Parts: sequence; structure tokens; C-alpha cells
Amino acid sequence: MQRLPSTRPPPSGPAEPGTACALERYRSVRAATEALCAPLSPEDMALQSMPDASPAKWHLAHTTWFFETFVLVPGSASYRPFHPAFEQLFNSYYRSVGDPFPRPKRGLLSRPSVQEVLRYRRHVDAEMERLLGDAEGTTARALEATIALGLAHEQQHQELVLTDVKHGLAQSPLRPSYREAPPRTIPRERRTSGAALEFVAWPGGIASIGHAGEGFAFDNEAPRHRRWLEPFALATRLVTNGEWLSFLEDRGYARPSLWLAEGFDAVEREGWRAPLYWEHDGSGWLHYTLDGLRPLEADDPVCHVSFYEADAFARWAGARLPGEDEWEVAASTAPLEGNFVESGRLAPAPAPASRGVGQLFGDVWEWTRSAYSPYPGYAPPPGALGEYNGKFMSGQLVLRGGSCATPASHVRASYRNFFPPAARWQFSGVRLARDAR
Repeated sequence: MQRLPSTRPPPSGPAEPGTACALERYRSVRAATEALCAPLSPEDMALQSMPDASPAKWHLAHTTWFFETFVLVPGSASYRPFHPAFEQLFNSYYRSVGDPFPRPKRGLLSRPSVQEVLRYRRHVDAEMERLLGDAEGTTARALEATIALGLAHEQQHQELVLTDVKHGLAQSPLRPSYREAPPRTIPRERRTSGAALEFVAWPGGIASIGHAGEGFAFDNEAPRHRRWLEPFALATRLVTNGEWLSFLEDRGYARPSLWLAEGFDAVEREGWRAPLYWEHDGSGWLHYTLDGLRPLEADDPVCHVSFYEADAFARWAGARLPGEDEWEVAASTAPLEGNFVESGRLAPAPAPASRGVGQLFGDVWEWTRSAYSPYPGYAPPPGALGEYNGKFMSGQLVLRGGSCATPASHVRASYRNFFPPAARWQFSGVRLARDAR
């Protein structure tokens, strides 16, 4: 199985700018992004299959634009941008620094070429290495928080490279593989019996939620605050494909009583009859993966479902989705380990044997029933970087835990991902919860 480069942080914790450790961290993250693009042809890297996705070439350029715009330009009076047009072409949504090129049209940018984008990366990397390698480190230290944000930002785009490429390649009737993989037969889906689905109860009470203040965190993870939780229980593992098949066969997609009104509208409007990438060949269910079309493995966690689908399944199962605060309480004492991008699997894996709540990190992002909204006392950072998270706190739901496409060093118990309720192209899945009065 193909192994991907590690993007683990320095073992001593957050790197101090101006040190070899900071430079090593920068090189590692930047190299990991390019390694994810290595299996792609130039044609693959130009794909934009829907407005919510972006070409891999654009991801390579935008992450470079971030360091150029927010670190090098303010940090060096002598720095000259690589190309004046890139300021607009590769700006994502920062209106404070200019007028971005329209997101739905990123796939129309045949120029600059992939080769020129890579030259852009080399140019910015050389200037960043000079800044981080400065023996005094004065400028780097002044921009320490921005550099840390830039590296975390690039890791987010590493995951987007995989999710966006998967969606693009899936549009081809050839069902191509993202990378070389051993051929497999495609039998009818197996219904095996994996780890039993059980629930572990928590007593509720006052809980402290949010980033505790050590190491890097995004602004939306703070401030740490207290919440009152009623007694609750969480499932010991994620919902599986086999369990989703039972929901499907029980006409789960055809029973409006299971769905939120907007969710069932989406089912009818979009023609949802199964999770994204599932297809039936007349004899059994298959699903498209980054290794091509594969048999549906019953014990693997179900993946690529929307919040609406997750909520309907939970109702069908006599349960509900967890609140993000309940999830964080459970995850705060769990080891930060799981099936991340470094495993090279690039797909969810069956639940390992566990006595308690498992699969909290990795495999799939877990939908919660919590609206993405500011914590009490939250204020976005000043300046253009205040647009990073705060302006999206409307109409979205929180997901927790990371996925098989997430770098291991990128997640923590307080991490808040967020997407619109109809989003399905991310590696998103389901954990059940219950009240435990």
C-alpha cells in the first residue's frame, strides 16, 4: 500500500520560528501537499467537477498565495510577488485584500500551467526558508501566529485535494483510480458481523468546552467556556455500510416521516437513493473509492452522507446525532489515534476491538446536531484573517474527529469542522447518540 509522507509536528510541541524545527515543519507540510498531487496528470489537476470543489492545481497555488500574501508581503519590504495576477486568481474569499476570481470558474484557469504553479511554490518556499532560517528570527517571530495558521490552512487543503479529486475522477465512466493499486475482484457486498454497536453513558453536568490554550487552534475553537449537559450516551463505534444497507432496504430514503423537511426536499430534488459514490450493478452494491470501483464492505464505516441523511438514519435507528459538546467531552480523554491520511488507506476502516467509545478520530468526519455558531465571548481576529472562520457561522453544521484524508497532526478534541447540511463529497459519516436520563 502506498505510504504518504508524515506531517507530524516536531516532537517537542509547537515550533519556534527562526529555528531548525520551524523550518522542518514548514518543509514537511509543503512536501506532503505535493506528494498528494504526485499521482495526478496535468489533466487531473485541472478538474473542477462542481462549484464547491477546486482543481488540485488551484489548491497548490492558493496555499502558496496564503504565505505570500499574509507572511512575505507584510514581513519583507524587499519581497516582490511572483506574478501580479496571482493576487486575484488564487485569493479564495478574502474580500479585505481584493476581489477574488469567482469560485465556480476555477476550472477554467488553464493558465497558469501546473509547471508555473510549481515554480510559484519554489519561489515562495525559497523566501519562506530565508525568513524561517534567519538566525535572529525577528520577523518570523513577529509573524509566528500567521505562519502556524498558514500551515494548518495548508493541511486543510491537503484533505480538500483528495476529496475534490475523488469527486472529479468519479464523474468519468472509466471510474479511474487516483493511484496505482492492486486489482481486486468485485463480488456482491458481504454482510459480516463486526464489532457490536453498544452505547456508553456519561452522567452529564457542567463541562468545559473549547481549546484549552496549549498549542495551535483555530479561532473558532475558543474561548473555552462551560456548558450544562444532560446525561447522554454515545455509540461505541461509527455506523457501518451494512447498517446503512438495512436502512436503505427499509425504504429509509422514501419515508418522509424520518426526514427533516429540507432534507426530504433534497432527497426528491437530487434523487438521493443511497450515499454518494454508491451504485448498484444489478447484483449488488459497489462504491467508488480513490482506488477505483470496489465492493461495498459491510463493516466499513458508511461515508459520504449528508447531515440530512445522518439525521434521518439516527431517527430510523431510534437514536439521534450527538451534540458537538457531548462529542468533545467523550473525545477529550481519548487517545488521539486513528485511521488518518498517513496510513495510506485513504478510505474508512472497520472498527478495531474496543472496550469503550472508539473511532473518535480518523476514518470519517462525524456529523453533529450542533449549528456552527460562535462560542460565548468569541470575536474574530482583526484584519483580513478575521475572515478565515467567523463569517461562515451561519447555515452550517459542525463535524468532529477528522477522517481518513486528514493529517494526523491536524486534529484535536476541540477541532470544529463545518459544512452545509446537504454536503456529501467530504469523508463524512455517522455516530449515534441517545439521551440517558
